[in-house]
Amino acid sequence: MMDYFYLIPVALLMGAVGLGAFLWSLRSGQYEDLDGAAERILFDEDDALLTAEPKDTAADAKIAVSTGKRSK
Repeated sequence: MMDYFYLIPVALLMGAVGLGAFLWSLRSGQYEDLDGAAERILFDEDDALLTAEPKDTAADAKIAVSTGKRSK
């Protein structure tokens, strides 16, 4: 019977900590974009590299020549 005097406050404290963590995550925007994570898995990372804008290779060559470094 004496165990309940320890278990009930511990259970209430754990519940309060869990509720506090949930409210903190709610306020910090953790649940704002639920569809984004579900759709992000469908896209391959290599596709993002293909759609990126091409670099200015002439400017890179000038920098490489002026610094003496070779580009890869």
